[in-house]
Amino acid sequence: MNVSAMLKLTVAMAIFGSIGFFTVHTGIPAIELVFIRCICATLFLGVVWWLTGGHKTERWSKKEVLRTLVCGVFIVLNWVFLFKAFEEMAISIAISIYNLAPVFVLILGTLFLGEKMTIRAVLAIIACFLGSIFIVGIDNFSSVQDLFSSGFGWAMLSAVFYALTVFTSKTITELSAYALTFTQTIVGMVILAPFVDFTLFTGLSTSNWLYILGTGFIHTGFVFYLFFDSVRELPTLIVSVLTFVDPVVAIALDVILLGFSPTTWQLFGIALIFGGIIYSLYHPPQQVKVLN
Repeated sequence: MNVSAMLKLTVAMAIFGSIGFFTVHTGIPAIELVFIRCICATLFLGVVWWLTGGHKTERWSKKEVLRTLVCGVFIVLNWVFLFKAFEEMAISIAISIYNLAPVFVLILGTLFLGEKMTIRAVLAIIACFLGSIFIVGIDNFSSVQDLFSSGFGWAMLSAVFYALTVFTSKTITELSAYALTFTQTIVGMVILAPFVDFTLFTGLSTSNWLYILGTGFIHTGFVFYLFFDSVRELPTLIVSVLTFVDPVVAIALDVILLGFSPTTWQLFGIALIFGGIIYSLYHPPQQVKVLN
């Protein structure tokens, strides 16, 4: 096992787990924050890509570039919806719903790749759906308006678009991870620029700017560098397990630093979601029959 790669991925997930804490201290809305995040990530990853000489060996094809552009739209919408969810609900709750993404990946694989939906996957989906109900609160399901005003809709959309990002990226095999992400963040800047209210950047405190730049350079640029530098060296199962460092850190910071106190039903809902996801990812060893 590549210990160095495991350590890099663990650090990346731990840092990303604090993004919600940083977000609530930036002082700017979701669209403006994602726009700055795209700028910072483009600069950081572009420099790393250039210094490592990766730009010289890229193999560009029209098909892959088109898919990368589509994937870029998906990942930007994923970020915008996640930060919108942070504005409306507790970080722990938003992160828990956001981590339904692997379940949506399973569903997409069944619908579009002809993958078989196993009993294990169906049970996991049911558990995660029930968990999301308990997390948001059954009372909020009394009307569509109440449900979406709780932030549930934004968090769910962020999970859906993250799943679409993962699903689309599976079809991109020739471009390096740096070229892929560099292109995606440029797409983000282009599509968000017309919607950014630049007046919101005036009057921000030094503390606000530190959190904004931290979200851009650390949570996006540096984390993506660690992630892409390690994920290709590790088995899928290890990557799936280490990904759970992210929500654990996010929930811990929400409770310790932001004073979030989940109810018993919300704790039960969180347990259902993560239990369902772990259950869907776990593959028991195959029994081998020994012939005498």
